[in-house]
Amino acid sequence: MVIDWGLGIENLPILLRGAKITIQFTVVSVFLGSILGLFFALGRMSRIPILKYFCVGYIDFFRGTPLLVQILLIYVGVPHLFGFTMPDNYQYIAGYIALSLNCAAYTAEIFRSGIQSIDPGQMEAARSLGMTQYQAMRYIILPQAFKVVVPPLGNEFIAMLKDSSLLAFIAIEDLLYSGKIIVGRTFQPMPIYLTVALIYLFMTMALSLLVNYTERRLGKSD
Repeated sequence: MVIDWGLGIENLPILLRGAKITIQFTVVSVFLGSILGLFFALGRMSRIPILKYFCVGYIDFFRGTPLLVQILLIYVGVPHLFGFTMPDNYQYIAGYIALSLNCAAYTAEIFRSGIQSIDPGQMEAARSLGMTQYQAMRYIILPQAFKVVVPPLGNEFIAMLKDSSLLAFIAIEDLLYSGKIIVGRTFQPMPIYLTVALIYLFMTMALSLLVNYTERRLGKSD
């Protein structure tokens, strides 16, 4: 079979629309996952046993099982468990939930390590000034921890961008799924999947540059 290398450029608008959906899922899941992850990190460091062990179990489960399995559990398992018919756009809901919950487990560990890297004397000094533990955490500990966790959070963002390709398994029209549709129509996998790979490469490199720039700016502020 003759390989038509021009198909990648010819179908670039379709692939870029898929890339837009990939970026949308990545941004939303990392945003929600970071918020949830901060609460799970604080819960894991809590002195309340039930809360602590619940957070530990959650983090271990989502870090210890494949993301694809988690997607299928939410997309197929949850409707079967509760006995309801999936709406037409349920795959999008399931995708957002699965990616956000998975991201929360990883960002929880990132935030926990960042918070624990701050000298405990900072908390003691804040409390001696009359701050409550909540005020000390919000105004003293977390701003310092945020600078520490920027690089690993950036790596998680990049990892989530690539892992979001698993959403193609539940028929979400992201970048990979768009490529699969084109391959099924043209029977030309090499030029299409190569173009898909280059688009992913461009997005990850752009994110890496953004993370490095943010890290440098935070370093200057010190």
